[in-house]
Amino acid sequence: MKISILLPYKENFSPIYPGAVSLFVKDTLFYSKYKKNTTIFGSTNLKKIFNFKYKNIPLNKFKILSSSKKYVKEFIKLEKSNQSNLIEIHNRPNYLKDLINTLSRRSYVIYFHNDPLTMKGSKTISERKYLLKNCFRIIFNSNWSKKRFLEGMIGKFINSEKLIVIYQSALKGKTNIKRKKNLITFVGKLNKSKGYDIFGNAVLKILDKYKNWNVNVVGDEQRDKIFFKHKNLLNYGFLPHKKVLDIYKKTSIAVVCSRWEEPFGRTSLEASAAGCAVIISNRGGLPETVTNALILNNLSVKNLYNSIEKLINNKKERLTLQNLSYKNFYLTHKYISNYIDKYRDEKFKVNNFFTVKNKPKLRILHITNFNERHDGRLFFNTGRRINNGFIRLGHSNLEFSDRDILHHNKSIQDIKGVKTLNDKLRKTCYNYKPDLLVLGHADSISNPMLGELKDDYPNLKIAQWFLDPLNKKGPDYNQNKKRILDKTENVDANFITTSPEALNFLPNNIKNYFIPNPSDPSFETLNNFKHSCNTDVFFALSHGVHRGKLKIGKFDDRAIFLKKLIDRTNDVKFEIYGLNKVQPIWADHFYKTISNVKMGLNLSRGEPIKYYSSDRITQIIGNGLVTLIDERTGYRDFFNDQEMVFYKNLNDLSEKINKISRDEKLRKKIAYKGKQKYTKYFNSTLVADFIIKKTLEISDKKKYLWHKYK
Repeated sequence: MKISILLPYKENFSPIYPGAVSLFVKDTLFYSKYKKNTTIFGSTNLKKIFNFKYKNIPLNKFKILSSSKKYVKEFIKLEKSNQSNLIEIHNRPNYLKDLINTLSRRSYVIYFHNDPLTMKGSKTISERKYLLKNCFRIIFNSNWSKKRFLEGMIGKFINSEKLIVIYQSALKGKTNIKRKKNLITFVGKLNKSKGYDIFGNAVLKILDKYKNWNVNVVGDEQRDKIFFKHKNLLNYGFLPHKKVLDIYKKTSIAVVCSRWEEPFGRTSLEASAAGCAVIISNRGGLPETVTNALILNNLSVKNLYNSIEKLINNKKERLTLQNLSYKNFYLTHKYISNYIDKYRDEKFKVNNFFTVKNKPKLRILHITNFNERHDGRLFFNTGRRINNGFIRLGHSNLEFSDRDILHHNKSIQDIKGVKTLNDKLRKTCYNYKPDLLVLGHADSISNPMLGELKDDYPNLKIAQWFLDPLNKKGPDYNQNKKRILDKTENVDANFITTSPEALNFLPNNIKNYFIPNPSDPSFETLNNFKHSCNTDVFFALSHGVHRGKLKIGKFDDRAIFLKKLIDRTNDVKFEIYGLNKVQPIWADHFYKTISNVKMGLNLSRGEPIKYYSSDRITQIIGNGLVTLIDERTGYRDFFNDQEMVFYKNLNDLSEKINKISRDEKLRKKIAYKGKQKYTKYFNSTLVADFIIKKTLEISDKKKYLWHKYK
């Protein structure tokens, strides 16, 4: 996949006096995943060029006959050898016809940076219909510009999905609001169109009245230049873009008072990103450029003067506007770049990293126990977490709660509800046509049914994730082994929370991978490292629990370990649930309880097995508690002693608990670093992405922290 970007004729793609279009292309392409596959074509006499793959079409080559027509012809010659898939034309819709008539097997995108009705190739309705017919996408820098493009058009054209608004972007650098100077800044051409006459007359009065304020003007004008002089007014003329941004960093009040209908307005955007209090006119797309500003609905010298004076005299309001402007700014280069890449993804039939059945997005049918019948008691379970990951990746995701369906469909004819469940799955697949079927402990989904679905939908891929331990010496090993084996025939990949070394009983042709218990930003919302806590150690389990309550007479050997641990600690407060007749805690009660705890014990049944941990680990570390974990789990492969507390035995654990309970600085440091790393590298989005990639055998350069240890 190759992309060609065609700049307007005479557009300088250079750090020396770059045009607005060049800045937009440069800034957004820097963050694009398609950067290495993109070539920029332009024309400039300047030798210094932005550091991108760039091909210059020399202006002097045309001599007296220089014209945009010649420019396009030269581009066509170069493009024939370049052989790109997508050509993005900036601000010159009139180029399209010549390109289409000459170059085959290309798709086209038009970017409008100005009013479409003032540009060659888009002034008439018929011209705009031609663009819509022949372009893959048409991009506008504001809703105002899009509205202008659609003037006089009706029906399908108005609702066309080809029309997209993508705003300009700006650099949000570091700015100290409190250190800004008493400085008012105007950037733009010094003519009436930009409202410089209004600005000049207003600030001259300001400067005469407020002696401690200064004005900076950046810009010039070749034809209808307007002059204003004052000892506190400094006109720099044209400046390199970086110096303009430096001025904005010092500026308290920035003014953009254009008369003409600005399609967007980069200057107000950059002023906002630099934390200026911005005053703008209500023209064109200018109101769309900033989230917080003073808007002049009636543009005049008097109104501008009053607005500036208001901000000078009310420092609190000025600082508030500056802070809001900076804080709420979101149109960064990276943000807009990602937005642009979305339509490129659609063109190249990829979803961030991969191609699937020529679809930009997947349809995923996720079958697991979503515990709908338990009234939200387990709203944070692993199935929900992985589900959230699929959704955050942008896929269509349909939930199929197998155990809830079983529970609600038992009958005399179908005592266990299994037949009804599998019939329902067949019907769901017929209606939904999933690309990927994901099973999570879906024991009642029959293997024959999966085989039937494979026959009906040859492109269907099936993944299975499994959370229970697979320790040969541990509890329920044979049962858990059988649960995985039952579906091996039709599963494309297995994902387990135990090291794949434990899966040597599976056929060699099956892909088996380790996944961590994923954290999720919508569940792990606490930050216990930020505050003091009354409880030292928390432990909770659900083993032996039936319908949310302890089974009478159920014994767990962890009770002995915990009793010995408590006896070995000094003045340490424990809160233990799910053992010794203390009922387990669920849902919001669980989160309220751990919100006041320093450390969480990650203790599983039986002997530790490599990489296995219950999902309790993510609830502990993800909420900012210090995580206490047996070093035999092998988690040192992923975390160090400053992120988790590893213990060798009971005595070692008790000593470390005693130490951390008395050392708040140490506790907060470990808890903070642990949460930062776990939530960054072991989160639900990454786990969901990993499941998709490995099941569909898609390779990419993304590194998953847990995957280097198979």
